[in-house]
Amino acid sequence: QVQLVESGGGMVQPGGSLRLSCAASGFTFSSYVMSWYRQAPGKERELVAGITSAGGSTNYADSVKGRFTISRDNAKNTVYLQMNSLKPEDTAVYYCNAKRERGWSRNYWGQGTQVTVSS
Repeated sequence: QVQLVESGGGMVQPGGSLRLSCAASGFTFSSYVMSWYRQAPGKERELVAGITSAGGSTNYADSVKGRFTISRDNAKNTVYLQMNSLKPEDTAVYYCNAKRERGWSRNYWGQGTQVTVSS
């Protein structure tokens, strides 16, 4: 059974920090590009950050560069998103995504975790 389970969301004040985790199981985690997406009410889902299968390359949306850091621990089958200097516009449901890097196309999604940044 393929599972992506996000955790670590919650409510924080502007300027605060959160660390999201996504625990993966049921597939070969080390063969997948991992990404974080987010979706705010009334908005389309957008890519926040991505990391290659071995962790050698990362990319970020311009809106989070310098504030968010994506990382992965293949031994733990877990990808993280460290979010610092949070802003109200970061409020969204954050989703973990796994995409197979090569071979047969496969794409998995978690259920999401709510992040709310508010005073």
